[in-house]
Amino acid sequence: MHRGSGSASTTRPGDSATDVPKRVVVIASGETERRALPLLLEHLAEQGVAVEDVRIPPRHRAINVAEAKRIIRSVWFERTPDARPHKFVVLLDTDGKQPEDVLAPVRAGLPSRLSNIDASLQFACAQQHLEAWYFADAKGLRRYLGGRDLGSVDPSQPDAIANPKLHLKNLLRDLPYTSLVARDIAAGLDARTIQQRSPSFAAFVAAVKNGGHAAEAG
Repeated sequence: MHRGSGSASTTRPGDSATDVPKRVVVIASGETERRALPLLLEHLAEQGVAVEDVRIPPRHRAINVAEAKRIIRSVWFERTPDARPHKFVVLLDTDGKQPEDVLAPVRAGLPSRLSNIDASLQFACAQQHLEAWYFADAKGLRRYLGGRDLGSVDPSQPDAIANPKLHLKNLLRDLPYTSLVARDIAAGLDARTIQQRSPSFAAFVAAVKNGGHAAEAG
């Protein structure tokens, strides 16, 4: 496995470097991410990047080296060689901790356990939670909320919002916050606006798209 290579030129039997999108699979923490992330990344298709799947650990398990290894190996060996991903991106929630403290154990321990998998491996983090990214597109989020004010948050600094998931739940009032609601919110957001305002989302996009050094962001 190639840690941090981010190469878009990996080819396999049946691939053509000129017309086959770079296939990417994201490893994320939960059902909310599984439903929302494909929508936040779909604009990358026009740049030759196909986010084919978002995989999550079963039964709400946390992402660690063992879980990430299991998921990546499962994806890799369930596919034929010409359909395997060119890249895996492991996305972790930092929950307010320093990104490096969260990323370092997985980044140090995972690559050596995937030596027989010929794909690029990248790491990124969501500062706080995925929901912080929603607040970066204040216009899109207010539209989903029927024009409701977003309260005491600064959309220009979404990564600094404390407990964004709870704040979003409060804004939803009587509507329970589920993974389906998260998907519907994501569908109405402008990923480019989020990318401009959230360093952690920009770094995540870089990891998916280019293999940038995303682990330092957030």
